[in-house]
Amino acid sequence: MTRPRLASVELRALETRDAPALRAIRDQPAVLAWWGPLEPDFPFETDEEERLTIVADDRVAGMIQFGEEPDPDYRYATIDLFVDADLHGRGIGTAAIEAVLRELRRRGHHRVTIDPAADNARAIRLYERVGFRPVGVLHRSERDRSTGLWRDQLLMEWLADGPA
Repeated sequence: MTRPRLASVELRALETRDAPALRAIRDQPAVLAWWGPLEPDFPFETDEEERLTIVADDRVAGMIQFGEEPDPDYRYATIDLFVDADLHGRGIGTAAIEAVLRELRRRGHHRVTIDPAADNARAIRLYERVGFRPVGVLHRSERDRSTGLWRDQLLMEWLADGPA
C-alpha cells in the first residue's frame, strides 16, 4: 500500500537543534540496520561530507550527505541518506536525492555514486527510481557493526546525461 506523499520536502544546513531528532531517527531499527550504531558525536563527527537535514511538512525527516572529488580528472560526487522509518514510502527520499543531484550538477558533477548494502532492496529501488544504475558489487566491503560480519555493497552511479 502506498502512503500519501507529504506536502513539502526541503533540505537545510545541519543545525545543532536537529541533532536530537536525527539521533532518534538514526537509532530506529529500520535505519540502524544499515547505518550501524550511533557515533558519540553524530551528526557532527565528519568534515568529509556536507550534511543536510531533510525536513518534511515542518518536521525533521532524515539526513542526506554528499562528498565531492575535486580533482578535475576524476571529478564525481557521492551521496548517502536516511529517512525516518515512519515516513518511508512518501517520496521524501526521492525528493531529497533529486534536490542534491540538481545541486551537484550545478557544481559541475556529471557522475554521482552511491553504495547501498547489496541486500537493501528498498534503498536500491529508490536509487533506481531516481536514475542510478548498478555498475558492480563490492564484495565484503562493509562491516555490519551490529554483527561484525562483512557484507557486500552494490556500487551504483547516476550520470547527468543518462546511462553510457
